[in-house]
Amino acid sequence: MLKGSMPALVTPFKNGAVDLDTLKKLVEWHIDQGSHGLVPVGTTGESPTLSHEEHELVVETVVKAAAGRIPVVAGAGSNNTAESLRLMQHAKSVGADAALVVTPYYNKPTQAGLIAHFQTLHDACDLPIVIYNIPGRSVVDMTPATMGELAKLPRIIGVKDATGDLARVCAQRITCGTDFLQISGEDATAHGFNAQGGVGCISVTANVAPALCSQLQEACLAGDYAKALELQDRLMPLHQAIFTEPGLVGVKYAMSLLDLCSDEVRLPLTPLTDGTKDKVKAAMRHAGLLA
Repeated sequence: MLKGSMPALVTPFKNGAVDLDTLKKLVEWHIDQGSHGLVPVGTTGESPTLSHEEHELVVETVVKAAAGRIPVVAGAGSNNTAESLRLMQHAKSVGADAALVVTPYYNKPTQAGLIAHFQTLHDACDLPIVIYNIPGRSVVDMTPATMGELAKLPRIIGVKDATGDLARVCAQRITCGTDFLQISGEDATAHGFNAQGGVGCISVTANVAPALCSQLQEACLAGDYAKALELQDRLMPLHQAIFTEPGLVGVKYAMSLLDLCSDEVRLPLTPLTDGTKDKVKAAMRHAGLLA
């Protein structure tokens, strides 16, 4: 079962190209730090600016590096059902454990269209699917009722919920059942999300603070919310600082301060402003990541 802290893995670059050597080192580091799974080529992995060949190479590299030690949930979302299916089939062929599939963005399907999209993917590929519901980016919101219909399909196993609405967890427990995996997609509310019935977080902050994020999730899973709250207090300024500008830019900068990877991003994203850099540094000190 997917649970705990699962970094939405960055894609490291070097002089404009995907840096595979650093990517492999990041996989090893996350396993050593206690991450419970890895999610490559989501938005934090800069999937919008990766070529199809790069996308597939990153998934294959992460799966091989993880070598079955922790699950790999491959980003396979698109607003084109045929393209999403192609990405799922590739992820299946290289040994990924599941696919993360975002609600189709920009073309704004109806709820019936969402059901048709996910059912088509489910029926055409036997890789388990985690729905990614993020209305702020996709401009379409999958309702709990729609999710409940999709949860009846055996290989639609859960949701990465980035709505920020903690009441959704309870509503989705009613429509989808208590075995349906509800995973937070928002670092700042992940602690409260678990208290409502969640089982983990696909996290941006875990790219730079994997041990703390893992400990927080393990405390929640053990029912020790007092300990989890102490960890959240350490992490909250970092969550806020990282998302001052696009989160992947903030977390890559934070990682660069620890010599984990370059802070290089692809246009149209640009490096952090100096003021945000100062916020990230201060938050890392608060979390005990920098002296």
